[in-house]
Amino acid sequence: MHRKKPVALAAYEKLAERYAALIDTKPHNAYYERPATLSLLPSVRGKWVLDAGCGPGAYTEILLKRGAKVVGIDISPKMLHLARERVGDRAEFHLADMTRPMRFLKSGGFDVVISPLAIPYVRDLSTLFKEFYRLLKRPGILVFSDGHPFGDYLFFKKRRKAKNYFDTELIGCFWRGFGVRVYVPGYRRPLNALLNPLIAAGFRIDRIVEPLPTAEFKKADPVGYKKLLRMPAFICVRAVK
Repeated sequence: MHRKKPVALAAYEKLAERYAALIDTKPHNAYYERPATLSLLPSVRGKWVLDAGCGPGAYTEILLKRGAKVVGIDISPKMLHLARERVGDRAEFHLADMTRPMRFLKSGGFDVVISPLAIPYVRDLSTLFKEFYRLLKRPGILVFSDGHPFGDYLFFKKRRKAKNYFDTELIGCFWRGFGVRVYVPGYRRPLNALLNPLIAAGFRIDRIVEPLPTAEFKKADPVGYKKLLRMPAFICVRAVK
């Protein structure tokens, strides 16, 4: 049986250069998701951190500046190339599929795992969260972000793509915010399908953030700012091993 290709690999290979060029200033990333996700991190100075779904290295660079020792993984060769260009040899990078066991990484080798907006591209969260649990020391911290279950449902329902909130489904839309029109598929799921596999893997949920847009977001995108004050786009979670 042939392995299925990662659902969003082709999209991110096409997006890579533009994504890397805009990720530090694109409002939904730089002024909305990223501040909320970073607010959940403990001190990482001197700690080993796995950046799971590192993309072009924006989080990797922030973690390095905070004194962490960072290993980044991603499914996209182009994204990894851009991450290496960004931080050089200050971090270690590996091509890896998060839908499969990462046996090349040592059990208990990390103090923190951070996975920003990579969860939507993984169907089986039970296996992924068990793998994150294996990779963390005790005590260890997992921080991740995802599309907000309620916000995603309403977004796709409005476009007549989602019919039942309680379904987990492969769904997608065209992204235009990075200067190229690319169809990006991912998994939309209800809140229970996001959090119950986390609990079943052994984690204790410590904090959940439903972000509000920052003042920088308001300056960059006043219309989007007003929308995000009423409807969440992302959810950020901190869990403890």
